[in-house]
Amino acid sequence: MKSASRVQKKSKAKLLHQYYSYTGFYTFLGNSLKKAIVPILIVITALILFNKYIYNINDALQGLTETFSTFGVLTVFFASESFLGLIPPEIFIAWSKKTSDPVIILTILATLSYLGGITSFFLGKAALQIDSVKNYLEVKMAKSLKNTSKWGGFLIIVGALLPIPFAITCMAAGMIKYPLKGVLLYGLLRFVRFAVYAIAIFQMVS
Repeated sequence: MKSASRVQKKSKAKLLHQYYSYTGFYTFLGNSLKKAIVPILIVITALILFNKYIYNINDALQGLTETFSTFGVLTVFFASESFLGLIPPEIFIAWSKKTSDPVIILTILATLSYLGGITSFFLGKAALQIDSVKNYLEVKMAKSLKNTSKWGGFLIIVGALLPIPFAITCMAAGMIKYPLKGVLLYGLLRFVRFAVYAIAIFQMVS
């Protein structure tokens, strides 16, 4: 029985692998990562040069903490995570290290990012009710909508873990009427992403 069960699991895994290969998921994932890695490397390089030759990044983050209230920064972050993820969350993760309670603030950031994705999901559903917005989004996000339809939850997992805008993935899921429970479940991996990124970023910020 155990042998048969293992064979069945292997068969399902093989079929999924074949499906993702056939539908171009791996190619899409690779291209998305390539597009994401270049801007990230540029930002990292710019930060290193800025930190070395212009202004100490730790002082900049400290200045951000002293100039703006925690509530204000968190509000901006939530707005960004709810609308297309325009600001890289890594900036806020680095900022959290300079606060009085880094772990608590980091947890709040991860929670807001998760809730931002859910907000994007409902914005996607609501957009379907407005013809002009629906037409615009269907043109601008046609590829994301098509891919979400094909790959469903796995694409949400990728959006939650990798440097691909989580908000866009969730909005696309809402527009294709993907089950909310799937977004709620797979979106929890957003917490894993923030924890892993924080481990790396906290080493760079004193």
